[in-house]
Amino acid sequence: MFILKKILTAFFLPPGILVSLMLLSGIWFLFKKNWKPGIINSLIGIFMWSLLISPVADALNRGLEADFKIPENPQGDVIILLGGGVYDKVPDLSGVGAPTEEMIGRLVTAVRLQKKLNVPIIVSGGAVFKGRKAEAPIAKRFIVDLGVPANKVIIEDKSRDTIENAKYANEICKKIGYRKPILVTSAYHMKRSVMSFEKAGMKVVPFPANFKTWKDKKYGWEDYMPGSGNAMGVIKEYVGFIFYKIAY
Repeated sequence: MFILKKILTAFFLPPGILVSLMLLSGIWFLFKKNWKPGIINSLIGIFMWSLLISPVADALNRGLEADFKIPENPQGDVIILLGGGVYDKVPDLSGVGAPTEEMIGRLVTAVRLQKKLNVPIIVSGGAVFKGRKAEAPIAKRFIVDLGVPANKVIIEDKSRDTIENAKYANEICKKIGYRKPILVTSAYHMKRSVMSFEKAGMKVVPFPANFKTWKDKKYGWEDYMPGSGNAMGVIKEYVGFIFYKIAY
C-alpha cells in the first residue's frame, strides 16, 4: 500500500499529472491508430518524465558541480555570500522576511566558515523586481541571529543578478581593501559565479555549498518517479552560463 500510494501521488499530482496526461493521450491515439499524434504525445510525455527524475537532474548537476570541491584549509580576508532568494514578507522569529531553502544552505555555510576564520561577510543581493525587498538585509538578520556580530556583516543590496553581485561586491572589496575574498554560493551556481567575478576583474576562492550529487550515488525505484528531481533549474543555470559567456 505504501508503494502504491507513492506511485499514485507521483503520477496524479502536479507535476506528474502532466506526464500522465501526455502518456495516456499518446496511448489513446495509438490505440485508435492515429499514429502521428500518438507518437508525438508519447514522446513529449517521456521527455517531460525524464526532466522530473533524480538520475537526469543529477547527471546535469554533475556537469556544474564537478569542477569544485570544498577547500580543506580555506584562507581569505572576507567572505562574499551570494543571495539565493527570499520570501520577503513572511513572518519570522526576529522580523519580516526569510531566506528560501536554497539560500539557507548558502547562509549556514557562510556562517560556519565565518566562525572558523573570523572574517567579515559581504552579503550580496538586492531586490530583483520592483516592489520586492532586497535579499541582503533579510540574510543579514539571520546571520546575526546565528551569532555573527552585526559589525562583521556588510550589506550589498543593489545587485539583481550574478554579474551585478560581482560588480558591486568588487567595489566594496576595493574600497575597504579586501584582497582575498572567499566566494560562497551553491555548487551548481559556482561556475557562473566564478566567471562573473573574473569578468569583474576579481579573483575569488570558491567555497561551494548545497551539493546535490556525489560519487557512486545509488538510485531506487522512487528516484524514477516524476517529481523526484527537477532538471529545469539546472538547465536554467546552463543557459545562464552560456548567456553570461557571450553577453559579458
